[in-house]
Amino acid sequence: MMDAAKLHRDAVVVDGHIDTLVSIVKQQRTLGKRSDEGHADLPRLREGGVNVQLFAHYIEPAYKPDRGLLRFMQMADAFLSEIAANADHAGHAKTVDDIERLIEEDKLAAVMAIEGAEAIQGDIAVLRMLARLGVRVIGLTWNQRNALADGIGEARTRGGLTELGVRAVREMNQLGIVVDVAHLADPGFWDVVDVCEAPFIASHSNARAVCDHPRNLTDDQIRALAAAGGVMGMNFAPNFVHPELGARVHPVSGSLAPDDAPRATLGMVLDHIDHIVNLVGPDYVGLGSDFDGIGDTPDGLENATCLPGITAGLVERGYSEPAIRAILGGNFLRVFREVWPEH
Repeated sequence: MMDAAKLHRDAVVVDGHIDTLVSIVKQQRTLGKRSDEGHADLPRLREGGVNVQLFAHYIEPAYKPDRGLLRFMQMADAFLSEIAANADHAGHAKTVDDIERLIEEDKLAAVMAIEGAEAIQGDIAVLRMLARLGVRVIGLTWNQRNALADGIGEARTRGGLTELGVRAVREMNQLGIVVDVAHLADPGFWDVVDVCEAPFIASHSNARAVCDHPRNLTDDQIRALAAAGGVMGMNFAPNFVHPELGARVHPVSGSLAPDDAPRATLGMVLDHIDHIVNLVGPDYVGLGSDFDGIGDTPDGLENATCLPGITAGLVERGYSEPAIRAILGGNFLRVFREVWPEH
């Protein structure tokens, strides 16, 4: 059997989504200091073997609809300040060359991502400026409706992309920004399939056939994402993981499950990976932990230090080394190579 610990150390590990900046911008903790709070910081990411981390700049509901750009700028300031303060251990990655250089320097490659396109304030010119600042992934919505599309919390309306949403997706393709459909209502997902001319991602969404939750993707959606060359990152929120929890807790958030709820486990996360791989192969699934954005975690995935358990579990389930490397980070890197600007 393969040495799982060595494989994890040698592989490029990409986590497609964490919300740690929310705590940092509120000055509850820092990125560089190991904390007993939350799930991730530089020491714990390093211990977990993470090489590339997408940091969500989450536009909280209190800043919607008219202060999204302000909140993004506040979070971007926190992100860039923390990266500068920890320059010996991390760097801001805007290109795949940056990622490769930072990995060679034994540093974390930190990527700017936005969760909620309220940050563009309905103006494509702002979107172009965000690209110049180094934003490389944008989630079109969170759970609510915005000027681009309906989030999953507005699914009853059956609304998809607006005209502005279509323009934004096309502009993101031109700018080299990855379109993220996590949190997007199903009709919007299918509009992205029709409009997007580059691989897109669901940065932190699981398989709805395994856990029947609206934040997860259906088999048809997974097939369409794979056909577009995209990637979906496995979310560790228990109510997106455990088959019995999808209908028992808040329908659209990663909030805490009731005290009497059954526990999600690392093995159940692997079950989602198994399902996706059996459906479309190993080239379209990755990791999108949602650490620091979820109220609870599966047993065995309590924080970022536990990520080697994913590799160990995949080895135990008989996955090949190339497949494991793809799932841990290679698939996300492929999308970045195809979409991001070269310089």
